[in-house]
Amino acid sequence: MRVAVTGASGFVGGAVCRALAGQGVAALAFGRRARVPAAHLGGAPYRSWDITAGPLPDAPDVDAVVHCAGSVTDWGSAAGLFAANLLGTRRVLAAFPAARFVHVSTASVYDPRRPTVRAKEHEAPVARYPDAYGASKAAAERAVLAARPDAIVLRPHAVYGPGDTTLLPRVLAAVRGPVLPAVGTGRQRISLTSIDTLTAACVRAATGPAVRGVFNVADAEPMALDDALRAVLAERGVRARPVYLPHAALRPLAAAAEGAYLLAGRGEPPRLTRYAIAHLAVERTLDLTAARTVLGLRPAPTSFAGAARW
Repeated sequence: MRVAVTGASGFVGGAVCRALAGQGVAALAFGRRARVPAAHLGGAPYRSWDITAGPLPDAPDVDAVVHCAGSVTDWGSAAGLFAANLLGTRRVLAAFPAARFVHVSTASVYDPRRPTVRAKEHEAPVARYPDAYGASKAAAERAVLAARPDAIVLRPHAVYGPGDTTLLPRVLAAVRGPVLPAVGTGRQRISLTSIDTLTAACVRAATGPAVRGVFNVADAEPMALDDALRAVLAERGVRARPVYLPHAALRPLAAAAEGAYLLAGRGEPPRLTRYAIAHLAVERTLDLTAARTVLGLRPAPTSFAGAARW
């Protein structure tokens, strides 16, 4: 069996390549970087392809494709986010029209304007999003399911683990001396998704029994935000404690930080964005019934063990 993996130069795509290799499955890796270390890909042959730049010439015949490529940040222009997440997805669909299609989406397609409490898959996408990231990912989901009704869509939330370049670095960058500023009360529950849980779902979706549909993907049970933050800080040996502020107090600070970054023309996001604080201010938990009963996923509990080595 041959499986194409897009976004293979990144965190999730590389982990999927390594997981496929561990199962003895031949992976063909695609990513936007010119070169990628073989170890990152589990030895998979690599081909550079920026899905925002154009179609893939001479696409190989594969049995399945795991589409991990796209923008994973809430910071950027709407045009750039839609180019990466919607236009890029359409190009991957066109490149592999006969392959089983596994689309790695995000739980950010659920309504960000209200708490997400054990959300079931039919509750998203919603009609409107206040941010281009959620809107572009929802549009990509719709494009996949319109073009390929037999596709498998995976919705992880807050993916963490070795190689993470987004979630854990952003948390640690927010530490100020003995304090980690956070939003809400700390008791709001969140579903987290370890990279091992997500790669297991990708491998099952690509190589297991034929299924179709949308599946939430997360660790076995949600955690309170305060427990998660304290566990991360303890594993990293950071002597800081979370201090919680109300959403209403942080929102204008985030807006000011965004404005300053935009005026300065900075490409990286500020440590505080309105999207990030709104996403963490209330419960964000997922129902895993479909993943367990249909996909056969057996997620492990959340663990940050070994985070000091990440």
